Order: sequence, then C-alpha cells, then structure tokens
Amino acid sequence: MERVGKITHYFAKIRVAVVELEDDLDAGDEVLIRGSHTEVKQVVESMQINHEQVSAGKKGQSVGLKVAGRVREGDNVYRV
Repeated sequence: MERVGKITHYFAKIRVAVVELEDDLDAGDEVLIRGSHTEVKQVVESMQINHEQVSAGKKGQSVGLKVAGRVREGDNVYRV
C-alpha cells in the first residue's frame, strides 16, 4: 500500500473529497481512505480537476473524488 495523498476538504452533500496528490492517481485505481475514524475502500470512478472530468491526476494537483462514504480532512489516501 502506498500513500498517494491526503484529504484537504469534504463536501458532504455531494460526497466529494478534495485530495492533494503526492503521487499520480488514475481512474480505475483502487484506493483506501483511512483516518482515525475513517476506513473507505473503493475504486476511483469519478475524478475532476476544476470541474472538468479527468482520467488521471498528477503529483502536486488537487483532484475532486466521488467517495463511497464519509471521509474527513486529514485522512490519508492509499493505493491498494
């Protein structure tokens, strides 16, 4: 398991997390979002940069991810 980023914001109503990437992330990758009160495992199905749908995010970018459950700011994102 390698860390690919961390959650910097979560929009509860639309279930979208903003992830600051520390490594590249592709649509189709399986990720685990883990924190002290969080454990969400899912496949990356929807990723956006500046409200534009993208198939990949690069190191240093912030991307919006549709998430399957409640996540929190500061949670770590790992590729599994």
